[in-house]
Amino acid sequence: MSKESEQMGFFERYLSAWVAICIVSGIILGELLGDSIKVLSDMNIASVNIPVAILVWLMIFPMMVQVDFGSIKDVGKNPKGLGLTLVINWLIKPFTMAFFAWVFFEKLYGAYINPELAQEYLAGAIILGAAPCTAMVFVWSYLTKGDPEYTLVQVAINDLILLVAFIPIVKFLLGVTNVFIPFDTLISSVVIFVVVPLLAGVIANKLLIKTNGEKWFNEVFMAKLNPLSIVALLTTLILLFAFQGEKILANPLHIVLIAIPLTIQTYFIFFAAWLIGKKMSLPHCILSPGSMIGASNFFELAVAVAIALFGLNSGAALATVVGVLIEVPVMLSLVKLSNKWRY
Repeated sequence: MSKESEQMGFFERYLSAWVAICIVSGIILGELLGDSIKVLSDMNIASVNIPVAILVWLMIFPMMVQVDFGSIKDVGKNPKGLGLTLVINWLIKPFTMAFFAWVFFEKLYGAYINPELAQEYLAGAIILGAAPCTAMVFVWSYLTKGDPEYTLVQVAINDLILLVAFIPIVKFLLGVTNVFIPFDTLISSVVIFVVVPLLAGVIANKLLIKTNGEKWFNEVFMAKLNPLSIVALLTTLILLFAFQGEKILANPLHIVLIAIPLTIQTYFIFFAAWLIGKKMSLPHCILSPGSMIGASNFFELAVAVAIALFGLNSGAALATVVGVLIEVPVMLSLVKLSNKWRY
């Protein structure tokens, strides 16, 4: 094992601690900068924040640069993994999220949250549950040694279904007849978070291997590039919590109350996918990204839709922001489980 790999292993082992430090740092930074942070938070194209998009791109690129298009054709030989992903994402996840949100916001939290606000939190949770992950799953797959070609294929298929299934599911679960979905946000997110880094990764892969050889690419270039993904992840956290720090500090109890059903949902979906995938005899490199894509969320889209439907300062928007808050720490714990259970 190279020195770089050893350093990366140590860094990944304590990622939860770095995440906690970055969350606190982000909130403090947001408080110190005040309105000045809005300069960065307002740098948007189709509701996609440009600084965050760049950082997510840097998170994804180390995995994309390893993609071998020649082996994508072999992914179809194991359709069970794709079948599991589609069933979990579209037939189970949105409805279990609605169920957990209903139990907590409608039944258990009556003494703490007024009914109108509870309805908004419920709506935000449903929107979040109907938007399975697009970008961050590349990071989780990368950290658990998932198959990069399979991860790419499942994300591509998931995005195609998202285009046609998201609106009907949200309409059904919210009971709303005119749900607006910002298609420019959806399309630009897919282009920014998938297409651009994929093209850049494929071009870099071909040029670097042709110029320096495959051994140099794997042992030298990738060893130096690997830490970039984690650094970009932590920097993204600082920015996200700098943007949302004011809301978090203004509603500390509600943040905790919202986080509970969202966290339960995340673990439930991961364990459900994992257990079913094990029964189906899926290899670890397929099962891990297959379980991660359902557990995590396309929070960029969820936040945009919640704001479009209910407003920037609504409970629905806050619920989707809490989804961002819990996602990285919870998903990192699932990364650890996946690596521990590798077979």
